[in-house]
Amino acid sequence: MVSRGADAHHEETPLLIDATVPSTPSTALHPTSGHDLVDQEAGQASGSDDRARANVSVLQIVLVLLIGVFISNADGSLLMATHPIIASEFNDLRDSSWLLTSFGLAAAAMQPLYGKLSDIYGRKALILLAYTLFGGGCALVGVGTSMGYLILGRVVSGLGSSGMTALVSILITDLVPLRDVASWRSYVNIVATTGRSIGGPLGGWLADTVGWRWSFLGQAPLAGVAIILIAITLPAHTTQEPIDELKKSNLARIDVLGATFMVLTILSFLFPLEIGGDRLPWSHPVVLGLLGGACLFGALFVVTEARFAKEPIIPLILFRHKDVVLSLVIMICQTAAQVGLMIAIPLYFQVTSSASNTVAGAHLFPAVAGNAVGGILSGIVIKRTGRYKTLSLLALFTASIGYLLLILRWHGNTNWLESLYIFPGGFAMGVIQSTLFINVQAAIDPAHSAVAASSLYLASSVGMLIGMAGTSSVLQSTLKGALERKLTDAGFADKEKWKIIGRAISDVHYADHAKPSVGKLVIRSYVEALNWTHVFSLACSLTAFFVSIFLRQHKL
Repeated sequence: MVSRGADAHHEETPLLIDATVPSTPSTALHPTSGHDLVDQEAGQASGSDDRARANVSVLQIVLVLLIGVFISNADGSLLMATHPIIASEFNDLRDSSWLLTSFGLAAAAMQPLYGKLSDIYGRKALILLAYTLFGGGCALVGVGTSMGYLILGRVVSGLGSSGMTALVSILITDLVPLRDVASWRSYVNIVATTGRSIGGPLGGWLADTVGWRWSFLGQAPLAGVAIILIAITLPAHTTQEPIDELKKSNLARIDVLGATFMVLTILSFLFPLEIGGDRLPWSHPVVLGLLGGACLFGALFVVTEARFAKEPIIPLILFRHKDVVLSLVIMICQTAAQVGLMIAIPLYFQVTSSASNTVAGAHLFPAVAGNAVGGILSGIVIKRTGRYKTLSLLALFTASIGYLLLILRWHGNTNWLESLYIFPGGFAMGVIQSTLFINVQAAIDPAHSAVAASSLYLASSVGMLIGMAGTSSVLQSTLKGALERKLTDAGFADKEKWKIIGRAISDVHYADHAKPSVGKLVIRSYVEALNWTHVFSLACSLTAFFVSIFLRQHKL
């Protein structure tokens, strides 16, 4: 393993190459004359000034990038709060999860490409591309006239959003020493949390007043402003490749075949998770064929990267590190757990208390606040102690307790105090986003820093898709079962029973205008189904906890 501190060039980015100077000469460690001492002190003062200027440059760059961090996170939470309303407008509540899933599939497919492509073409070019795709996708959603059109817009937005998040962390890793990375990322996490906090209530308020379309149309101009500021502020020299490598054809250096097999592997694996058990049975030839294709494409990807790729899109050497593999598994599991929770919460309050979109979205606040607290606390602890494993274990254990409390206590009449049970899950996400990032960066050769960061974000995207698909599958299957059982027990005939079931699963507010007796049955069925989604989250979080026991604590 190559230590990140072994080479100063891995601790100082070429972005700030003009603002940095060589460290104090080694002769300063030995007895010096009076004149030498004066020169030494002057050099130290100069070094302090240069470091201060470098910190200012880092701050300027990060501040500009925070615009994208804010809008990309606000976008996710506002859609989680309003996707049932959007789909209900098209009488297609059953397909509402596709607004989230299409975004996640596109993000997952593109995520690992950003790291390597930013090494080749530079960070700035890829960040500008990401913002352009995101803004264009938001505009498409805002003017969409059908669910298909909206899903297409979410695909385009997802292609951009994955770069808007991953490249910020990659740049921070370029800019500052590893021990300080968690602190800087915690500041970014505050902005991300603010976006998630505002996104849900804002999206709900816009849906209740001027319409949900402005939730997306309003993001496009912000993306445009960010593009202009990045073009002005971010230096173009953002690649850490050697000069002789830069002279090669950039296009020839792209591992096109490996990238193709990787994308096909991801999509072939994740797509069946969305349709299996809901639209098609798990034994259906399409589902089995896609899963088989994922295995085939995965094998071809490994062979390509191992034998043919001169510059692999994802170097296989990364997966020889146990800590990298464990970190990816933990990220997938905990993200799936938390995304499942974030989807279920607005729906729970819309059904059980007839909450408006604004209020339902606001109920996500404890989770996003927990995320901010977890990110800030982990940054402080890692910077002061250099330790992160115990923090990860504590956070994941706390999250599991929170999910268990939801199962035991949320049965339709939830007061404000019990609504705080979602705080631990958000806290755990804030912690592990920092600790796993640091763990992966500490475990690998710094030359693979960008690719490793993208891989971790890919794991987050995969976890998000698993969480959405798992939650949707559990919700749909258990809701149908609960409705059928309760309506049968109440004496409804088959024809009327299936009519009620069809309307209940296609309109989140059906219970509000149904007969009181039917409405109560629908609400109780929803509560039962949502309870099983919390079981899904608990299972994922406990898996992450047990896997984290085997993490190694690297010295920072």
